[in-house]
Amino acid sequence: MVRFLRPLIRGTTYTRLLHLWVPMLVVSVWALIDDHTLWVPAAVLVPVGFIPAVRTGEGVQARLLLTSGPGDSAFSVAPSATWRDRVRTVVWLELRMLLGALTTGVCVWLPILGVELVRLALGYRIDDIPVLRDAAPHWAYALLAPLPLLGLYGGVLGLGALATAGARALLGPSAAERLTALEERTEQLLERNRIARELHDSIGHALTVAVVQAGAARTANSPEFTDRALAAIEETGRAALEDLERVLGVLREAEKPVSARPTLADADRLLESARASGTKVDAEVTGPLETLPGPVSREGYRILQEALTNVLRHAGATPARVRVEVADGALTLEVRNPLPDGRAGAGRGSGLRGIRERAALLGGRAHTGPDGAGDWQVRVELPAG
Repeated sequence: MVRFLRPLIRGTTYTRLLHLWVPMLVVSVWALIDDHTLWVPAAVLVPVGFIPAVRTGEGVQARLLLTSGPGDSAFSVAPSATWRDRVRTVVWLELRMLLGALTTGVCVWLPILGVELVRLALGYRIDDIPVLRDAAPHWAYALLAPLPLLGLYGGVLGLGALATAGARALLGPSAAERLTALEERTEQLLERNRIARELHDSIGHALTVAVVQAGAARTANSPEFTDRALAAIEETGRAALEDLERVLGVLREAEKPVSARPTLADADRLLESARASGTKVDAEVTGPLETLPGPVSREGYRILQEALTNVLRHAGATPARVRVEVADGALTLEVRNPLPDGRAGAGRGSGLRGIRERAALLGGRAHTGPDGAGDWQVRVELPAG
């Protein structure tokens, strides 16, 4: 019994009822003007539904009144962007009007019917309701009086649930909005994976070096070795702090929408930052960068950032050549720098793994390593179509 009556203490039961009553306010006003053409408000909703902003208003109302939380993502609050969205909005408005009319009928006539049944049980004759007009007064009608109230209870709950289901189907995100949400989620997962990987590699490496060097210095009993060990610990710790600061920068950006994240159109600031660090950067950018899809342009920016960071971290203030090209439906990113002291292993690290993983996620390919001519090369090719 308690479970049966539980909806009576839920706020959504009453906010849904309010949501269904709102269209009837318009109909009531029109009834005062001309009660013979009550179909006019429903007809007016057709052109109104084609206004893009109407979908936003309906989505906001649905979030506030049909669900328990205003942040329910099942309802879109974006304006209609396609004709399909406009048609869905029109269908929703008409459905809302129909359900509102049914709700009004249930809320008005069922309580009246319950009262009239009580009056009939008390000996009064009923002339206003056709169903009871020929009924003879009898006390047994008092037993039927609760039935209209149960019908009112079930009707309000059922129509509210039906309105919510209809709103989810007709005001839900469009295919383009779902794609945008999926893109944002993918971007967040990529960044989280990158953060976990870099923290593990950088901080783990720094702690390992510090522990090994400190233990060796303690057992060596040599001031010179201790000085070298402390210098190594300092250098490794400084590099780890720089990596941590860079990771924290990613975290600070995590709350930005995908559309606000940097793209290859912002590559100039990466190049200027590298030049300010003492690296001579020779850049060549060709092709229409603005035509790149959003995910490709954003990931391209991150790949270029990782490649330049790799140069600064492992090669220092050495000349670097950067090439960014958009041609034949593909994006090519290439960063070259001379190998410091001819070391073939320079440049290995989590950043290069991140570059390869980003390229693979976008269906591209990446090559990182010596090019055989004394340079370290990072070359990435991504589909741009």
